[in-house]
Amino acid sequence: MTASLDYTVVIPTTGRETLRPLLLTLLGGPDPRPAEILVVDDRPGGSELDVPEGVRVLRSGGRGPAAARNLGWRTARSEWIAFVDDDVVLAPDWARQLEADLGSLPPDVAASQGRITVPLPADRRPTDDERGTAGLERARWITADMAYRRRALVEVGGFDERFPRAFREDSDLALRVAEAGHRIDQGERLTTHPARRAGFFYSLKAQRGNADNALMRAKHGVLWRQRTGAGSGRLGLHALSTVAGLAALTLPVLRQRGKALLAAGVWAGLTAEFATRRILPGPRTPGEVARMVVTSALIPPAACYHRLRGEIAARRPRPPVAVLFDRDDTLIVDVPYLNDPDGVRPVPGAVELVNGLRERGIPVGVVSNQSGVAKGLITREQLDAVNARVKELFGPFGTWQVCVHDDGDGCACRKPAPGMVLRAAAELGVDPASCVVIGDTGADVDAALAAGARAVLVPTHRTLEPEIARARQHAAVARDLSEALRVAGVAG
Repeated sequence: MTASLDYTVVIPTTGRETLRPLLLTLLGGPDPRPAEILVVDDRPGGSELDVPEGVRVLRSGGRGPAAARNLGWRTARSEWIAFVDDDVVLAPDWARQLEADLGSLPPDVAASQGRITVPLPADRRPTDDERGTAGLERARWITADMAYRRRALVEVGGFDERFPRAFREDSDLALRVAEAGHRIDQGERLTTHPARRAGFFYSLKAQRGNADNALMRAKHGVLWRQRTGAGSGRLGLHALSTVAGLAALTLPVLRQRGKALLAAGVWAGLTAEFATRRILPGPRTPGEVARMVVTSALIPPAACYHRLRGEIAARRPRPPVAVLFDRDDTLIVDVPYLNDPDGVRPVPGAVELVNGLRERGIPVGVVSNQSGVAKGLITREQLDAVNARVKELFGPFGTWQVCVHDDGDGCACRKPAPGMVLRAAAELGVDPASCVVIGDTGADVDAALAAGARAVLVPTHRTLEPEIARARQHAAVARDLSEALRVAGVAG
């Protein structure tokens, strides 16, 4: 690999046959060669993937493409992470095109999107599925071919794993990167995405994406469609069609046949308009027309159901998959600028609670401000000795993040900055949104919220009232560590 471009290619896969030709293109391409090609097997189980030599395979356990990509980039150590889908066709000189796109980007540009082309049949009109795939040519920020600076992914915590499908997770990431003050560039490299041919009810199954739309609205507000260029959608018309259909079925029971006929007319009109809109651009074969008619009647209630399901899920707290603790007055009794390991005294019950989490397979970590080093009140060696005693009493932690800077040092790690929380999540291989931070100060809460994690404040006599009030408004407050774990949903 040349020194001109430091990049890793990450490819999530479910074992498609198109994976091997893609890998052979990458392996046989010109310089600059990737530092590593990481294939993330996102199947729940099954046999090992047949990949060429020189490709590293990771397993994400079938948790979806967002989780697979997170595992990939968190494993990589290069400056750039190039995400490509396992069903695209890369140009033989794609690496050179990538270098041309990334090589001259200024530091404030955090990502570069490739250009997608979708070849359509030349001898007939495209089907509904093929037209859907062709829409990728106009889509923004899709990870079919998208390169991100690793530091930008670390800053925002990567992909939100609440998006279980390859839908909206890329737009959500790009919005958060832009909100963090970075720009996203449109590159010149060209990648081919073959048109999709799917089954009879594929468009009906695709309505599950409405749940992801609900999560986008919850995270980014009502203008998320305008910000992502997603278009206006048909949910309003689908809701009207669904209500009209239900009314046409139920009103006759109430002996209101006139209103039932009106409702049936509205339903039939909306269904006919929707089906016609989908039939006219297509090949109009009997099979395609039948598919459009049937699915046009079924899609509106399915879309409404999944949107309602998504709205409920977006507001439901999720149990965290990792717990990050502050050290002083959370795990151990606070002694200002503690420099003697013999002075370490666990908070009553803390050791048992941490061990209980570990025994149930829940990752645990520590995120701790220790400005005494910067102030010259303790040495780094003394701090390390105290932390070693904590580990001896509590057992191993999956990650241990310590900031030794002072308030005026301008670092990105000292709480309330999110740096330590993001690094801890990256080391544990989890989404920051899947973490809960438990501490005794407002800085603990603010660091968690800034990282996209949840927070529970366990006040002590030194916790300020405004900090408690803010935590009640934006996070949660518990009387002790045991209650904090119950509030977080991880109590045994």
